[in-house]
Amino acid sequence: MDLLETLSDLASEKWKRMPAPIRLRELIRTIRTARTQAEEREMIQKECAAIRSSFREEDNTYRCRNVAKLLYMHMLGYPAHFGQLECLKLIASQKFTDKRIGYLGAMLLLDERQDVHLLMTNCIKNDLNHSTQYVQGLALCTLGCMGSSEMCRDLAGEVEKLLKTSNSYLRKKKGPRAYGNVPTCYEKPAEREKPRSVHTSVVLLTEMCERSPDMLTHFRKLVPQLVRILKNLIMSGYSPEHDVSGISDPFLQVRILRLLRILGRNDDDSSEAMNDILAQVATNTETSKNVGNAILYETVLTIMDIKSESGLRVLAINILGRFLLNNDKNIRYVALTSLLKTVQTDHNAVQRHRSTIVDCLKDLDVSIKRRAMELSFALVNGNNIRGMMKELLYFLDSCEPEFKSDCASGIFLAAEKYAPSKRWHIDTIMRVLTTAGSYVRDDAVPNLIQLITNSNEMHEYTVQKLYKAILEDISQQPLVQVASWCIGEYGDLLVSGQCEEEEPIQVTEDEVLDILESLLISNMSSSVTRGFVLTAIMKNSTRFTNTVNRIKKVVSIYGSSIDVELQQRAVEYNALFKKYDHMRSALLERMPIMEKTMTNGPTDIAQTNGEAEPGIIDAKPIPSTQPPSSQANDLLDLLGGNDIQLVIPTAPPPKQSTVGGELLDLLGDLNLGAPPAALQQMPAPQLLLDGLSVQPLFNEISGIPPIIAYNKNGLKIDFSFERSSTNASVTVITTQAFNSTDSEMTDYVFQAAVPKTFQLQLLSPSSNVLPPFNAGSVTQVIKVLNPQKQQLRMRIKLTYNHKGSAMQDLAEVSNFPPQSWQ
Repeated sequence: MDLLETLSDLASEKWKRMPAPIRLRELIRTIRTARTQAEEREMIQKECAAIRSSFREEDNTYRCRNVAKLLYMHMLGYPAHFGQLECLKLIASQKFTDKRIGYLGAMLLLDERQDVHLLMTNCIKNDLNHSTQYVQGLALCTLGCMGSSEMCRDLAGEVEKLLKTSNSYLRKKKGPRAYGNVPTCYEKPAEREKPRSVHTSVVLLTEMCERSPDMLTHFRKLVPQLVRILKNLIMSGYSPEHDVSGISDPFLQVRILRLLRILGRNDDDSSEAMNDILAQVATNTETSKNVGNAILYETVLTIMDIKSESGLRVLAINILGRFLLNNDKNIRYVALTSLLKTVQTDHNAVQRHRSTIVDCLKDLDVSIKRRAMELSFALVNGNNIRGMMKELLYFLDSCEPEFKSDCASGIFLAAEKYAPSKRWHIDTIMRVLTTAGSYVRDDAVPNLIQLITNSNEMHEYTVQKLYKAILEDISQQPLVQVASWCIGEYGDLLVSGQCEEEEPIQVTEDEVLDILESLLISNMSSSVTRGFVLTAIMKNSTRFTNTVNRIKKVVSIYGSSIDVELQQRAVEYNALFKKYDHMRSALLERMPIMEKTMTNGPTDIAQTNGEAEPGIIDAKPIPSTQPPSSQANDLLDLLGGNDIQLVIPTAPPPKQSTVGGELLDLLGDLNLGAPPAALQQMPAPQLLLDGLSVQPLFNEISGIPPIIAYNKNGLKIDFSFERSSTNASVTVITTQAFNSTDSEMTDYVFQAAVPKTFQLQLLSPSSNVLPPFNAGSVTQVIKVLNPQKQQLRMRIKLTYNHKGSAMQDLAEVSNFPPQSWQ
């Protein structure tokens, strides 16, 4: 009796030391009162410390409560890994409440990468053989959620026994993932088991068809049965057991639609068999409740994913259009996302909902607003460009800063592609620069300058508009840069007071210089902008007649600027005034028309947005063989050190040969002796290698054997050598590239680098396309000056496209014959 009293006293003393932990509901209420994340973190840390202490004390009384609180913290994103073993202890308990929390914790905290789940196999096996169906259901759910392949194989027998039982509760709890993780369990389980639960069978079939192509082919024969089941669900009357908001078993309908989508994908017969039932579901489902919207959304996804009829696809897009009018933000968002995915294939059907989509730009939700903006740009074409740009420019005015960059870029691309006139194009770009100039891409300034340069009839109008724009606002730096450039180029047109497009403004030379000087000293002007402005002032020294002395004074002041770029410009411009004044007019004349440089990027893909314009569809960008500076720097490092001379080829002109006889044969009786008068007046350009001209200056020397410089991946490059007849130090290398594969190689570019003790000139290639099966070759001439008669070594870089993939390779050529450099 004394011993029992002593033990009771110790237990009560321990109970006093460890107060009962708070309940989960109290913890949730406490955490929700936190005003800041730091305060919430402090509460979580305090409670985690108490839970750890309880775990260390092996407190079985409140283990279930502590694990439940730990799972809530895990849902909030806080670490809860230290509760994994406690979950196993709860699973081993005989109490159902403990097992329920233990299995829930295992499903949340454990996965197939944890070693702890191996300890669960025996527990799950024992519970699968338990006498209570609810315990068996917990084990089945856990096995389906986090069971590994090994665990599923070990427990496959117990699972199969439960699947054959007549207990409907257990049949609904069977886990399709057990089959998904074990391919050997695929042996037509539907034929072996004959399950009575349709929902469970559909889930299992979906899992199997997603994971096994063989099962997908095998179960396509079930499409008529699935259609019949779905039709019965639609036509059946009220069923209290399965009714949700007036719709019969919506969960089963969604599962069947998802399975039909998998079975009908890329299969004409299956798609044909389900067209009618999909139309019935789309037209008979009630849309006033969220349950009906879920079924309709699954129906739309199924219609869009299978080979459905065009009328059915239009019906699906109309359903998405109705979703856009729904008050639920989530429904509007999924509708916009789905329309964005289908706009390229069903453009005209989506165009019917253009006004509703544009209205979504005014939504307060930023996610909906972004999706609506992306979809609006996808709907722009030549027919609606004016109206859509008006709406998008209005959106650009009022949208948050996070949208301005993407919106401005989209407007630039759409205007460049579908502009109805050059004036409209210029006005649109200027509107963007005025509204969101600080958010535009870096290439916006040169692109607009190029557009203005190439629009000869719009020069007076453009320079006048830009002058007015910077009088009102100089905070948008891209706008100021373009305006400065235009005033520098067309300052004489600005002060002439002549403009046919609109009423001209009267401005004097001093007023133009006043605004330019104010830009130079403005705190809002960046270093780049000041460079534009100083150059504009200098150019106007040849356009203005009464202010040249003032321009000289301004330029001389900035010769001592602390801005190195600005100082260098000013010093060079001062030198033009003093030493080279006779050349100033020629150097500062207007820029010629600029050629459009094509860029390779996703935004340059020709998409017509529903229009069949041959000029757009058939147009392919001509790849530029001029590599970017980063590639040039890579090539400079090929031979090591800084003694490398890089030669970058220019874009290939019309085919020409360095062999005079072939060129004469091609031109026939044409007289090549006398060049045109315009060419006679031009000064002869200084070539990289003095003394070399475009006429053949060499005689073939048969004593230099050819070499194979490169032979890899079906691309072979031969080098043949000749000596110049006018300079013995110059070796002329003729490269010949062959393609032995079965597909042509396009965008072929050959680059070379040699040490700086050599000089190298790389002439234009004969083509940039290598035909397959060695049916032709690309020739290119390399001229190497080797005054010190050193052994020649060269690094080459090859880039080309082959079978849709961009290829690039670097190689070293060191097997030059001695005769080529001695």
